[in-house]
Amino acid sequence: MGLIGGTFGIGLLNYASKNGTVGYPDVATAYVGTSKLEVLLGAGIWDEIRGKDVFDFGCGTGKQVIEMAGRGARRVVGLDNNPRLLEIAQRRAAETGVLDRCTFATQTDERADLILSLDSFEHFADPAAILEAMRGLLKPDGCVHVSFGPTWYHPYGGHFYSVFPFAHLLFTEPALVRWRALYKVDGARSIEESGLNRMTVRRFEQYVAASPFRFERFEAVPIRRLAPIANRVTREFTTAIVRCRLVPR
Repeated sequence: MGLIGGTFGIGLLNYASKNGTVGYPDVATAYVGTSKLEVLLGAGIWDEIRGKDVFDFGCGTGKQVIEMAGRGARRVVGLDNNPRLLEIAQRRAAETGVLDRCTFATQTDERADLILSLDSFEHFADPAAILEAMRGLLKPDGCVHVSFGPTWYHPYGGHFYSVFPFAHLLFTEPALVRWRALYKVDGARSIEESGLNRMTVRRFEQYVAASPFRFERFEAVPIRRLAPIANRVTREFTTAIVRCRLVPR
């Protein structure tokens, strides 16, 4: 992967990034003033969660968990492997007054009517294991809503490595990782260790095909300006996000 590396590549990334900033859009601010759930899954999501037990895989600081608890879900469980984020989510739920209807944990033995996963499948270290875990936590007539992106071959598919469009494909992995290490102190030695699994549209389809789920609905949502040329052949480079509904086989 990549053509530009070494000290020259790191220096070029550092110059282009303006001391660690990147061109990748800030997901945290992308949905300010709107409901991320409604934008990604449609207004019908509120009817779907009403009176249901819902899990949010990769809940982060709990914004969607809190929103669902306040919009009619019977109970919401936020799952994440980062205890620090779960502490923040717990505090926010208490401040919002919905803590009696939601909880946050790294794992659970409860069962859900509906499982959500937003902007997480491109970060899971073992997506196949996540799909297996979801099936084990889902009631027999339940379903899973997944939405994630940008995918790997998107211009900004490198996420925090996207100093400029396609930078994550132009530079070698060692150069990208060593540049990131100038600003991050987590010791990551690879793209995967830094929390990005290089998920493509095709890889996700393969994971689902090998899982206990099948697609009830699948959509590779195109980048708006590239929609006229988006098709099965070009979709790896023209897809903005993947969203789908999974049901047990």
